[in-house]
This record gives sequence, structure tokens and C-alpha cells, in this order.
Amino acid sequence: MSRVSKFFKRFYLALILVFLYVPIVVLIVQSFNSGKSRAKWEGFSLHWYSDLFQNTSIMNALQVTISVAVIAMIVSTVLGTLAAIGIYSMKKRPQSAMMTLTNLPNTMPDIVTGISLMILFLFAKVSRGFGTMLLAHITFDTPYVILSVLPKLKQMNKHTYEAALDLGATPGYALIHVLIPECRQGIVTGAMLAFTLSLDDFTISYFTTTPLVQNLSTLIYSAARRGIEPTLNALSALMFIALLVLLLIVNHRTKESD
Repeated sequence: MSRVSKFFKRFYLALILVFLYVPIVVLIVQSFNSGKSRAKWEGFSLHWYSDLFQNTSIMNALQVTISVAVIAMIVSTVLGTLAAIGIYSMKKRPQSAMMTLTNLPNTMPDIVTGISLMILFLFAKVSRGFGTMLLAHITFDTPYVILSVLPKLKQMNKHTYEAALDLGATPGYALIHVLIPECRQGIVTGAMLAFTLSLDDFTISYFTTTPLVQNLSTLIYSAARRGIEPTLNALSALMFIALLVLLLIVNHRTKESD
């Protein structure tokens, strides 16, 4: 490979990174600007972070966001792990069919999933709010947990579970002490991925809740239509840092499990 070719490849990569991350860096810097102007630096200040934690609507949205993310993570991890074990024990043809159904929600645009769930809730005459948003998050988190756990199950010896049963273990004991320890890394990775996806979801949350119950993403969208306040810069900066840390942990655990 010629030096010119290497140079252009590195330049192209650097250009993409600049377009992706410079706006985020500017946003984080502006969150420390003492003034409201985004075109002029008026001095360093933590004023907007102080206002952020005193804002009742933002704190309520934060509580909803964390509550939904934690509950959805726990429920989807349990359901996804059990589903992955069930799919793993199937024969080849039904296993292939189930994998197709599992991958389908991941390939569909979020807006399709959000509108579909909204129509389902309206058809079932279920009032939208915290409960419907939680169910929606569990729905789209579960496939990611399944896809995180299945590779670890495929790495284990297929006869380990049967051997535990032959030695006198009950199915429940073998599940807890044999299967789950074998795929623990995949379970933890799937749980963290589910939490991360739920934490910053907007599209599905927007269609499955009401303005009376908002998470941070829907609150930011509503506030942005009235004009960007500096407190939103501080909020976005904190969300970016939190999600970055979680994604780094997920990626690290994924590499360890490979």
C-alpha cells in the first residue's frame, strides 16, 4: 500500500471523527459557559449544572429514565437469558426460525417499532404512560440480551447440562449452577447493553408515553422546540459521559468474552 493511499485513508477517518465528535465537544464546552450566548465565551462557570439539579421537570424525567432503564434491564435480562437457553436447546430448523424472529426487531427502524406498539396499546385500550413505556423498553431490549447470551451458550459443551442431570441434579439446580455460570459474561454484557439502549431511547419512548410522563430524551425534544437552554447543554454533556462510560464497559466485556 502506497504512502499516498495510507494518507488519504487516515485523512478520511480523521474527517469522519471530526464531523462526529466536534459538535459534542462544543456542546460540552458550552455547558461551562457562564453566559447564554453560544457564539461568545463569557467565562467558565458551573452555574448551568447547578440549575440543572434544581430543575424539577428534569429531575422527574431523570427519575423516570433511570427507573425504566433499571426495571427494563432486569426483566429483559431474565426473559432474554431464558429465551436464549430455550433457543439453544432447539433443533436446527426451529432454532433458525427463532433466530430470524429475534433478529427482526433489531433490523426494523425504531419508528416502526414505536408506532406498532402505540397502535397495540391503543387497540388494547391501555392508557399510555410509565407502564406502556416500560413494556416497550422491555420489548426492544430483550432481543439484544438473547443475542448476547447465545454465543456463550454455543461455546459450552452441549452435554454439560445433560451430565449434570445424570449426576442427580434437578433441572432448576442445573440451570442455576451449570448453564448460567457458563454464560455469565454474556448475561452481564446483555444487561449493560439493555440498560444503555433504554437510557438514551427516544423514538420508542415518544410513541409509547404521554407528555405527562417523560424521560430525558422526550423532555429534551420538547424543550428544544422552544429553544435550547444552557441547562440542556449540561444535561446532554452528563448523558454523553454516562453513556460513553457504559459503552466502554460493554465493549471491554465483549472483547473479553470473544
